[in-house]
Amino acid sequence: MAAPHSPRTDDWWRDAVIYQVYPRSFADGDGDGTGDLAGVRARLPYLAELGVDAVWFTPWYASPLVDGGYDVSDYRSIDPAFGTLAEAEKLIEEAAELGIRVIVDIVPNHVSDRHPWFRAALEAGPGSPERELFHFRPGRGERGELPPNNWPSQFSGPTWTRVPDGEWYLHLFTPEQPDLNWAHPAVRQEHEEILRFWFQRGVAGVRIDSAALLVKDASLADFEEGVDPHPYIDQDELHDVYRAWRAIADEYGAVFVGEVWLPDTERFARYLRPDELHTAFNFNFLACPWEPDRLRRSIDDTLAEHAPVGAPATWVLCNHDVTRTVTRYGRADTSFDFAKKTFGTPTDLRLGTRRARAAALLTLALPGSVYLYQGEELGLPEAEVPLDRIQDPMHFRSGGVDPGRDGCRIPLPWKEDAPWCGFGPGSEPWLPQPEGWRAYAVDRQSAEPDSMLRLYREALLLRRSVPGFGDGAMTWLPADNGVLAFARTHGVVCVVNLSDHPVELPPYESLLLASGPLDAEGLLPRDTAVWLRT
Repeated sequence: MAAPHSPRTDDWWRDAVIYQVYPRSFADGDGDGTGDLAGVRARLPYLAELGVDAVWFTPWYASPLVDGGYDVSDYRSIDPAFGTLAEAEKLIEEAAELGIRVIVDIVPNHVSDRHPWFRAALEAGPGSPERELFHFRPGRGERGELPPNNWPSQFSGPTWTRVPDGEWYLHLFTPEQPDLNWAHPAVRQEHEEILRFWFQRGVAGVRIDSAALLVKDASLADFEEGVDPHPYIDQDELHDVYRAWRAIADEYGAVFVGEVWLPDTERFARYLRPDELHTAFNFNFLACPWEPDRLRRSIDDTLAEHAPVGAPATWVLCNHDVTRTVTRYGRADTSFDFAKKTFGTPTDLRLGTRRARAAALLTLALPGSVYLYQGEELGLPEAEVPLDRIQDPMHFRSGGVDPGRDGCRIPLPWKEDAPWCGFGPGSEPWLPQPEGWRAYAVDRQSAEPDSMLRLYREALLLRRSVPGFGDGAMTWLPADNGVLAFARTHGVVCVVNLSDHPVELPPYESLLLASGPLDAEGLLPRDTAVWLRT
């Protein structure tokens, strides 16, 4: 059993390392091929040894799993594929004993079409109170045969579906995910009660899915490119919702992290005012290519947009929706864009791995908190899932053009010589593990001194134990072209070489950690990062 580390009791979230668990793919405890809470509970010592401060779970609620659990049918129960509410409560308790907090996912924009509210709305018919909880409207055209407006989908495909009585309902994602009407007081009350339900069970925070989409323009006016305000993104009324939520979180000492995709930095920062969300994901950095000028600008922009509201930045390289870092950084185009995802994109995994190791040290040295997606600490690449095994609706709604997100959701490899790489004791995993997956297994990497896993364990230990990391000041240092160098407090310096040749290091007292070996002359090779004490 791993020894617990003492949990932070102050504003721990300002510089926490938070590990993202995608439950279906983390570990299978009952042998049915699907990851579950029993599997997570058995692996909590692994997370404690890794050195994370908290674990964020993507939705574990009752769901038809049309969109990986983001189609919730009951927020107060655990999906039977994952376990029970009692198991979730036990997991929260056991994690706390190891000094690990738990963050859960809330999906307030929509519910499953199997949610009791939506089923009642379908049965009740046009003009009923039940339909007021959603966006039901008559269609346009002579016989109502056209959708009520032209809003674009967050996925490919239409945003309106017609029901047998002739009305249409709004869904910014799939038809199985009808959007809620946040102008209705019952919708607000229900979500406030859901927050209390989980806070009372000991969760330390909530991640808010699609946090800028909840409120819609009441007139449902057509979308016009470049015209503000957008009819369903970043509506001003959203801030009243999050102020009410913050008051509830403050009662329990809990925190929020919002999924907020906004290009306007000033409007983004409004969500992070002291009476709203504590933090928000930094998608600009996640999507940034492995280029020194672009990375530096992304870091500067991120810190600048957080400074006026006193909120800490968050840093993340990958998540359950995004092409894995090792694969992305081995491509000619190292940025990320949903619109550019295609099958068969060439990648150099050796190059991508070297860059991903350097990026890990860069990210963990920046001021603020860090989110680590499961498997990144193993250096897992993106998998190309066979066409007949793809499950992600993004693939199907694109007409088969988009490979979807399943490639970053492959079940984790735990044991090199066990069936299914130790993911579970019985059935084949719900998504197939590629050839070569055993080379990334936890037990194998634990025994290899230069593995990605050992690098992350050492980096997280230093980040926790050496003064100068986490939240606080950062100063750029003079450096050669293609090199990022910055100082933290207490003499800690990070240097990352993104140029095409080895470079000299600044004078230093000791080398704390390197993503790869220095060359024979003590120079820093390309695509390599170091932490120094000066």
